[in-house]
Amino acid sequence: MATDFRRSPLALTILGLLEDRPLHPYRMQQLIKQWGKDQVVNVGQRATLYKTIARLTEAGLIEVHETTRDHLYPERTTYQLTDAGRAASRQWIAEILSTPRNEFPEFPAALSFLPMISPRTTRELLATRRDLLVQRLADRDALIGEGGFEMPRVTMLETEYLHAITEAEIRWIDAVLAGLGDGSITWDQRDTQAAAQRLETR
Repeated sequence: MATDFRRSPLALTILGLLEDRPLHPYRMQQLIKQWGKDQVVNVGQRATLYKTIARLTEAGLIEVHETTRDHLYPERTTYQLTDAGRAASRQWIAEILSTPRNEFPEFPAALSFLPMISPRTTRELLATRRDLLVQRLADRDALIGEGGFEMPRVTMLETEYLHAITEAEIRWIDAVLAGLGDGSITWDQRDTQAAAQRLETR
């Protein structure tokens, strides 16, 4: 059953958190944010966390450790990793690290339809995106500096990766903005529509 489980960043994170000790969902969410894993895993909706926990439980990758009742708090169910979950997490990590795959983010999809808007609008929108990316880099650097103590580099590799990716995107946007500015990148909506129609008739 575990072999049929469709992995996700959140599922891998849950298995990773349970590697050390049993946890209840609220504590998982806290740790994801405290450790900065919310930079790479979407935990904005707690319902998504609970759904993923339910799927992992059904697949036999995690199991209920205990359910506690306290008159001060709602009932809390704590989960623990199973042997199958431990094996799956290592298999997923090996596959993800070794094999790149298309993940279909939104940004390239939007780029593929730029002819729908004008070069001028594109330039304005990309300039706005660039400013936000520069601010994101500054915010991330500030968070790293607020730690107050040196972390082992292995615990910061995902942050380094995101930093490098963001810097590369800023450099790419700069090149595109330069092309839009000097006219070496331009298009006319009628011409691109005509080209698309010609492709359809091939």
